[in-house]
Amino acid sequence: MIHLDRRTFLSAAVVAPLAAPAASLAVRRKADDPFGGFRLGAQSYTFRNFTLEKALDQMKKLGLRYGEFFQKHCPLTENAAAIRGFLNLCKDYDVTPWAWGVQRFTKNHGENKRYFDFGKALGLKMFSADPTKDSFDSLDKLCADYKIAIGIHPHGPAGPKKLHEWYSAEVILAAVKDHHPLIGACLDTGHLIRAAQLGVKLDPAEQVRKMGARNFGMHLKDHDNKRRTDVVFGKGVLKVPEVLKALKEVKFSGMISIEYEAKPEDPSADVRACIDVFKEAAKKA
Repeated sequence: MIHLDRRTFLSAAVVAPLAAPAASLAVRRKADDPFGGFRLGAQSYTFRNFTLEKALDQMKKLGLRYGEFFQKHCPLTENAAAIRGFLNLCKDYDVTPWAWGVQRFTKNHGENKRYFDFGKALGLKMFSADPTKDSFDSLDKLCADYKIAIGIHPHGPAGPKKLHEWYSAEVILAAVKDHHPLIGACLDTGHLIRAAQLGVKLDPAEQVRKMGARNFGMHLKDHDNKRRTDVVFGKGVLKVPEVLKALKEVKFSGMISIEYEAKPEDPSADVRACIDVFKEAAKKA
């Protein structure tokens, strides 16, 4: 097995990510798993002020064994040595890459295919995505060929008076319902909560139920709309047990990513508190 020197790898201009095949990633039996059978990990954006290795170290210390990585930690690359180096580094920290994004997709099929080739090389299971509406014909073909899901990611308000194009399950489902069954949602509970800033109240659990079988991932976060900041689960309005119950109802088998956008200098203590809330909620779901 090729293993790049860490310093060489981390200082390289090109680094790359992602995931092992689903067949080798069976969720632990509930009796052995503090997360109640859910695949819980982190979106590496949580640790955006950290180096890749430091982010992986924090994830391991927190007991999170799955990762969704963003471009700073895992830029797109065709460099096979960089890909091997990334995967070896993840293995060193017992973190399995599962998803990658949030990525823009357009009608440019050739460019879209580059990302899917990248995903195939890494065994990626999902792209969290922000696609244009004219991208779906291309994505239909790519999802069919590569068996990689597209999880459309809502962003709540896109400005002081405008919601993001993909702000709710209803909007996403209307756009994808006649397309390939691997095109669906990676709902972000924090951004769903943020929609209330513009007078649109969305219940995260009901949003999960509306997406049904087209839930391929989730960014789990709580948000305080008055202070305009992410908070530890339960300190805002998020009801984690209800969300987990909804995910079980729709037979969700993807990855739940804790994405904590507050305290980027060191979010670990708050992420640990979120994990504690999740563990208790998993007992009730």
